[in-house]
Amino acid sequence: MKLAVVSENVSNLIVDRSFTVGDVPGVLWSPPSAAPGTPLLLMGHGGGLHKRSPGLVARARQAVLRDGFHVAAIDVPGHGVRAPSREDQEWVDALFRARENGEPLDPIIAPFNISLAERAVPEWRMTIDALQELPEIGTTSPIGYSGMTIATAIGIPLVVAEPRIRAAIFGGVFVYDALLEAARHVTIPTEFLLPWDDPEIGRQHGLAVFDAFASEEKTLLAFPGSHFRVPADRLDTRFFARHLGIPAHPPAPTPRG
Repeated sequence: MKLAVVSENVSNLIVDRSFTVGDVPGVLWSPPSAAPGTPLLLMGHGGGLHKRSPGLVARARQAVLRDGFHVAAIDVPGHGVRAPSREDQEWVDALFRARENGEPLDPIIAPFNISLAERAVPEWRMTIDALQELPEIGTTSPIGYSGMTIATAIGIPLVVAEPRIRAAIFGGVFVYDALLEAARHVTIPTEFLLPWDDPEIGRQHGLAVFDAFASEEKTLLAFPGSHFRVPADRLDTRFFARHLGIPAHPPAPTPRG
């Protein structure tokens, strides 16, 4: 399925393109002039957020300006401009009720995340196919994936299904049997971000997922607080510069002032 560009803007040394692939809306940030083989970083958004959430946009711009990468994001089902299904809305409503009542979230999170992953993984793979048809990306660009919470619940089965992804950053996710089973098949270089004091996602969840990874190169990075406030340096894209490579031509300097 072809990528259709909806809008394009160039500002501050970044080309910003909104696109669709079928019914999936996305955004691609790129350097104005990218050499063949420039890495492509896929960024997943968190639960209740979207492809242009401020934190995601800031990280994407940094990856373009400092590292010279392409960065792509999509709205997963029920997020951003995509209306939730009736079942999605029932899960979301149940999550809010459980939070208000101090009840466990695990029984709701597991089926919700499994359903999201079943729908979003094929969409991400379709998006990769479409992005690789762009001449500035092609099939030679190494690919990485980054995202926490539901982006991890989607990303772990995605990297298992998608051999084109060479490195990934995950974190802040509830553990359940299907996710652990997928994690056992993750063999690429991986960083896992662990919110040490999260009131909702106990550290044992992250430790179990990290332990399950089959990667020969994996790193656990713990930080104080919850998954709602991840220190910016913990999502540093230099991890991807090490594992995906540096573009043949260095990125233009970041504008000042």
